[in-house]
Amino acid sequence: MELTNEFKVPVPIDDAWAVLTDVERIAPCMPGADLQEIEGDEYRGVVKVKVGPITAQYKGKATFESKDDAVHRAVLKAEGRDTRGQGNASATITALLQPDGDGTAVSITTDLHLTGKVAQFGRGVLADVSAKLLTQFVDCLEADVLNPSHPTPPPAGGQAEAEETAAPPSTVPPAAQADQSGPTVRRIESTRDVAPVDLLETAGAPVAKRVAPLVALLFVLGMLLRRRRRRRRRAA
Repeated sequence: MELTNEFKVPVPIDDAWAVLTDVERIAPCMPGADLQEIEGDEYRGVVKVKVGPITAQYKGKATFESKDDAVHRAVLKAEGRDTRGQGNASATITALLQPDGDGTAVSITTDLHLTGKVAQFGRGVLADVSAKLLTQFVDCLEADVLNPSHPTPPPAGGQAEAEETAAPPSTVPPAAQADQSGPTVRRIESTRDVAPVDLLETAGAPVAKRVAPLVALLFVLGMLLRRRRRRRRRAA
C-alpha cells in the first residue's frame, strides 16, 4: 500500500536536508525504533509495535538507494522481520524537500508491504497511525534536533579518528591491513528505553474495533487455562 505524508520544519532547506539524511542523528526521534549498529551505508536496528497484549519486534536494516543533493530527494529502502517469525515488513520511502518561506516543506511517500498480524489492519488505519507517528517525529525534531539551544553531536567517529591519528605506526602486515580496509560494524549504544508503538493508543477506535475480538479470545483462553490448572491440582 502507498502512504503519503507531509510536514514542515522551520529551517532552511540545506539545513533540513543535512539533518533528515543523517539517520543516526534522527533515529532517537523515530517512535518505536532503536538504531543498534551501522556498517558502511547500512543501518540496522529494531522497531517495536504493540497491539493490546501482543508486542511484535521487527529486526531489520535500512539503506539509501539514492540521495540527490541538488534536488533534495532521497530514497530509503527498509526491511525487517518479526523476531518470532510471525511476519515481515518492507518499505521504500521517498522524501522530497522544497523551500517554503524561511522553512522547508517535506513530502514523504511510503510504499509499504506487510505480512503477519500487523497486516490485518487496513490502509485507513495504517494511514492514520503513520500520520500521528510522523507528528510525534516532527515534534521531537523541533524540540531536540533542530532546536538552536540543543548541542550538535560531534561527527561520527571523530574521537576514534583522533585516537587513530595519535597512535603509533601499525605493525600489522600490509596484507592484513588490506583485509581490514572494508566497512566495519559500529555499535550504537542506546541511552534510552525505547517503548513500542502502541497501535491501540495511537489509532484509537479503528484499531480497537479490530483487535477487540482477539483480546477477548485471549482473555477467555487465559480463564480456561487457569480452570484446567486448578482442576489438575485438585485431582492431584
